[in-house]
Amino acid sequence: MTDSTFDVAICGAGPAGMALAALLARRGMAAHRIALIDARTLEQAGKDPRSIALSWGSRQILEDIGAWPVAATAIHQIHVSRRGQFGRSLIDRDEHKLPALGYVTRYGDLVTALGAACERAGIVMLRPARVQAINEGDDAVALALDAAGAARSLQAAIVAQAEGGLFSDQESKARRHDYQQTAIIAQVRASRPVEHRAYERFTGQGPLALLPQGDEYSLVWCVRPESAARLQGLDDEAFLAELGAAFGDRVGRFTHASPRLAFPLGLNADPRGTARTVAIGNAAQTLHPVAGQGLNLGLRDVTVLARLLAQGANPAMLAQFTELRRQDRDTTVRLTDTMARIFANDSPAQALLGLSLAAIDMIGPARGVLAELMMYGRR
Repeated sequence: MTDSTFDVAICGAGPAGMALAALLARRGMAAHRIALIDARTLEQAGKDPRSIALSWGSRQILEDIGAWPVAATAIHQIHVSRRGQFGRSLIDRDEHKLPALGYVTRYGDLVTALGAACERAGIVMLRPARVQAINEGDDAVALALDAAGAARSLQAAIVAQAEGGLFSDQESKARRHDYQQTAIIAQVRASRPVEHRAYERFTGQGPLALLPQGDEYSLVWCVRPESAARLQGLDDEAFLAELGAAFGDRVGRFTHASPRLAFPLGLNADPRGTARTVAIGNAAQTLHPVAGQGLNLGLRDVTVLARLLAQGANPAMLAQFTELRRQDRDTTVRLTDTMARIFANDSPAQALLGLSLAAIDMIGPARGVLAELMMYGRR
């Protein structure tokens, strides 16, 4: 049994966990006092092909860490519309005098860049390793690990939980709202793609997003579970025909789809913590993908937490973090939850969306507020 002592132990080496570790070192915490724990090796995580959307504000955070540039497609415009209804809104980078509103990249490329930043900083990376138990005392938190089959224990003044899994299934279910929607994920190609334009299309069953990625689009199509099962059973030609019927012809005809994945959607937004433990990223809030705010909200968590813990890894700083992050978290959760609930079924509120989108497009300040929330969150 090996004992080690750290100022901060981070459970989960996804984007939020690695960003926190790298920012702590950049803010002045000794790298050998930071432990980053994950069940996967960096090489395994780097092969993850999933697409993720980064806001302009997230790019700024990654630049500060030294994890930018990564291979990514810039989003210059976001086109928001409602299927079968009048009205749409177009958010354009030129209005905000920015090179991009956001970016689309591969999860594997992002974690590879963040892993390199952590390695350059000299952060202690314990991977592959699984957390078996956490026991909080008055002065520190003890963690028991299974590191490649060998038992290891460590102590930390503060533990940051950056991935789901430390709560029981019963606790997780109690904190979750089921939207009765399933997200179908795939890479698709179209005959007339519009370069650097992302689409958010609201349908009677849920939002349908197309995010530009190279010469393809990353598709996130939210539908009812029974519709998802039917769509998953179709061959590619039939699936692409149904996608075209739902989305319309703004990018021409859909010509190719990668193998599809399906995930049930729910809200998990109870960022519980204790005097010496704190949840960030997906451990604090797992959001509906509408508006693509999950990772971006997590990275905003990271910037505040790193600034505070670099001043002192103690419970007082965690209490400040909770208070400072409350407004942005609450605003983003309410925004995504409200939109998801409206579009989980054919509610009367949907009839107002077309008029709302038209109004937003005609009123510059309203469009600006929407863009600011998507690019930076509530500040």
